[in-house]
Amino acid sequence: MQEEIIKIIATDGQVVIREIQDADLSLMTLYANNPKVAINLRDAFPSPYTMDDAIRFKEAIDNQNPKTIFAIEYKGDYVGNISLSPASDVYRKSAEIGYFIGEPFWGKGIMTKAVNLITEWGFKTFDIVRIYTGIFEYNIASQRVLEKCGYTKEAVFRKSICKNDKLYDEIRYSKLKE
Repeated sequence: MQEEIIKIIATDGQVVIREIQDADLSLMTLYANNPKVAINLRDAFPSPYTMDDAIRFKEAIDNQNPKTIFAIEYKGDYVGNISLSPASDVYRKSAEIGYFIGEPFWGKGIMTKAVNLITEWGFKTFDIVRIYTGIFEYNIASQRVLEKCGYTKEAVFRKSICKNDKLYDEIRYSKLKE
């Protein structure tokens, strides 16, 4: 079997943003198959999350050009995913950031480092001036991550999220290229 050559997108020495490997899929399934993770993600994210979901997800990523979804590695281990998806049409100077990290790694500063790394990479790599995301009102930890990374709260889209048959506000954050 041929060994995978994995492209590293960015690193700070502890946290690495890199392409997703087949070897990540079992941990991805473990970390993603958690209601505490799924509650903060869009409904397109399967819950429960199975190995078949992970395989289909990686197949879709492998067909991306350019790739926009990556693994987060911490101290040599896969811990979650992060994405930066350039927009199109009149929004072509913007990109949307998204991410999740396995519960065992919450509160360790890993996601703050990962968001900083992919933000810097995105501004250098793509012809964009703005990176944005929408956070569900109850996801205070993610709001703190973005604020630590210099993202600005732009707006509250009142009752714009329907998750598990309940309505929630979406908090919209962005960061502009300096």
